[in-house]
Amino acid sequence: MTESQKVAVGIVGASGYGGVQLVKLLSEHPEVEIVYLGGDSSAGKDYADLYPHLGHLIQNKVEPIDLDVIASRCEVVFLGLPNGLACKFAPKLIERGCKVLDLSADYRFTSLETYTAWYQTERDDGAIASSAVYGLPELYREQIKNSSLIGCPGCYPTASLLALSPLIKQGLILPETIIIDAKSGTSGGGRQGKINLLLAEADNSLGAYGVAKHRHTPEIEQICSDLARSDVKVQFTPHLIPMVRGILSTVYATLRDPGLVREDLITIYNAFYRSSPFVKILPNGTYPQTKWACGTNLAYIGIEVDPRTGRIIVMSAIDNLIKGQAGQAVQCLNLIMGWDEDLGLPKLGFYP
Repeated sequence: MTESQKVAVGIVGASGYGGVQLVKLLSEHPEVEIVYLGGDSSAGKDYADLYPHLGHLIQNKVEPIDLDVIASRCEVVFLGLPNGLACKFAPKLIERGCKVLDLSADYRFTSLETYTAWYQTERDDGAIASSAVYGLPELYREQIKNSSLIGCPGCYPTASLLALSPLIKQGLILPETIIIDAKSGTSGGGRQGKINLLLAEADNSLGAYGVAKHRHTPEIEQICSDLARSDVKVQFTPHLIPMVRGILSTVYATLRDPGLVREDLITIYNAFYRSSPFVKILPNGTYPQTKWACGTNLAYIGIEVDPRTGRIIVMSAIDNLIKGQAGQAVQCLNLIMGWDEDLGLPKLGFYP
């Protein structure tokens, strides 16, 4: 395929960690060409000024955000912007015929009232928002294929929902008993100067944040409720851990049938994810580590059953910047374009 035949893509908000991960993945993707990198705060700079290690391959300049320019050049646009901005840009890009993949929270919710309650942003794009599809391919693969607007999931919901979905979909647990204990590396906080992300603050320390009020809670609950066909509430507690990449989400729930054993659940999970190339169910007694997923679009899932308490414990490890963000968006792009779902996405990380 020649360069002129490749799909033209643009990234709005290319300067952050999610943006640079998209640049890497898309520059190595055999079917696309990056024709636009945008961001007002860095406009006019060479992209290599922001990320010198990419200068030998990426010669693009960062351009101002101009929707007419973007729509005239791009068939596909990735929006890697702070919450509350994508909803101002996406409707105009969709109207101009672009396919839009939003990495913020703006198009993850079926209820704009829920979004407004948690993100304090009023919306007037209800018609466009109602057409958005939640971009978790393992659950909504067919809907993604036929959509022009994808709300790509957050990193915590991705890890947690991959752990929970088979249990909820098949009614194997009591939903009211769900507890999610998740830990993320510091890159999840973005590329900005926050005191809690400083090395002197985060290193040699582990702490919870957003307890009982983290914004990913309603996102997880929305998808769980969709799978269960009833209202589901979860207890979700995130933690910041002193590493750069990775999320480990440990999920606890009470089984409806206390007679189920680990081998039964592994069989159920393997069947549920049989068509999902990036979900790897670990064999008996093996539990995932974040290092295994680092640099890949994989999700490693380990399963245990505690017969004393009648609970299942499911552990899910992903790279928060790839499967939890940029890689998942590219996975959705592949589905939209009718390409192999795993095209251009890494399955082998660096180890150790």
